Amino acid sequence: MKKSKVILLSIISLFFYNCDDDSPTPLNIVSSTIEDLYAPQEGGQGQPISGEFTKFDFESGLMTESSTEWDIAFRGTSIIVNGGSSLATANEPDRTGDAGVYIYDGLMSEMSIVETSLIEQDSSDGYAIVTGSGNGWYTYAGPPTFLISPTPGKILVFRTRDGKFAKVEILSYYLGAPENPDAFVDQGRHYTFNYVYQPNEGVTEFN
Repeated sequence: MKKSKVILLSIISLFFYNCDDDSPTPLNIVSSTIEDLYAPQEGGQGQPISGEFTKFDFESGLMTESSTEWDIAFRGTSIIVNGGSSLATANEPDRTGDAGVYIYDGLMSEMSIVETSLIEQDSSDGYAIVTGSGNGWYTYAGPPTFLISPTPGKILVFRTRDGKFAKVEILSYYLGAPENPDAFVDQGRHYTFNYVYQPNEGVTEFN
């Protein structure tokens, strides 16, 4: 009888130990493609730039109009993050999160671990993703084609507003992502990009 009680108590103890040790199941990494995200702007060509930014949330995988629950935002060729401070251009959304970014040189598949020490945020001195041809994510061909093309091998690595991570490969700046875009025919300011989102907080690996 005493032996039976000891066995029963051991089983009960083991049950409660396993319950206490139960850790959350890791969330699956998300890989997706966003097509034709429209990023209009007003001005340019020597005129002041304005217009609302198109905001995007990695957690939902959707555009959003939320003033706080966004990670990155697009206007023309500019991409900003929900972290740091404003450059004080017209219509910039307030930065309420801790998002940041750096550019990885290489293939999307090769970018496997985030180098957190490289992450920068927007500031009054400039956006973390530097604008201008050859400086950030794109190259501008100028005349006669006037094409804006994603620079090969430039992967944008983001820390989201709430401490998670994502990587982005921009595929096209033109509506429908034509294989051979024509700036005089194809409508620009439409982003198509691949992204991979790591939804587990603090995990810096994409494998």
